[in-house]
Amino acid sequence: MYDLVVVGASWGGLQAVGRLLSDLPDDFDLPIVIAQHRHPDAQEGTLAQLLQRRTDRRVLEAEDKLTIEPRHVYVAPPDYHLLVERGSFALSVEDRVSYARPSIDVLFESAADAFGDGLIGIILTGANDDGARGLARIKELGGVALIQDPTAAVRRAMPDAAIATTAADAILPLEEIGAFVYKVWIHAAAAQPPVRDSGPVEGVWGNREVPPARTQTAEKTDA
Repeated sequence: MYDLVVVGASWGGLQAVGRLLSDLPDDFDLPIVIAQHRHPDAQEGTLAQLLQRRTDRRVLEAEDKLTIEPRHVYVAPPDYHLLVERGSFALSVEDRVSYARPSIDVLFESAADAFGDGLIGIILTGANDDGARGLARIKELGGVALIQDPTAAVRRAMPDAAIATTAADAILPLEEIGAFVYKVWIHAAAAQPPVRDSGPVEGVWGNREVPPARTQTAEKTDA
């Protein structure tokens, strides 16, 4: 069974994360934790406020020692690294990682160490390589690694970097990711990998071995 979903995004991430949340069925009850790079001078509202408009799930800015609850969405606060412990959060003001604080790598690596093969990690659109190392750590410890198809991302550098670093379980268009995550979750109890409409999904799901994942060659990007 799975315990947690972690999501990383940067440039174009508000729309991408909003679409992911809106596509998840109401009965999907895993907590979702998001690290997104935002300009420090953004004026249109906090990330939690903006995402709350796109989902009926409760969206909160994570706080130190806050308990992680089912069917909640948590976002990393501005200018803090967000770390996941078993059942709660920790905040850090250590140096920026990949020029970012919050860092996607910091979130993903801490979550992988806490939850191991109970974790689903997702990399969405973004303009640098933050998250690639963290997604590789999730995969290494038996979790599920999903990446947005870079050809349709607002900025493809982040998905490309993740593809180059991680043997992802699936590389998907944004509009397929929510439904796919739901299938991963709903099929976990039966230990069966979900199937896309276009054919079988290949990869490693938790500790259950299936044929090798499909691969995609990362192209260089100007982003």
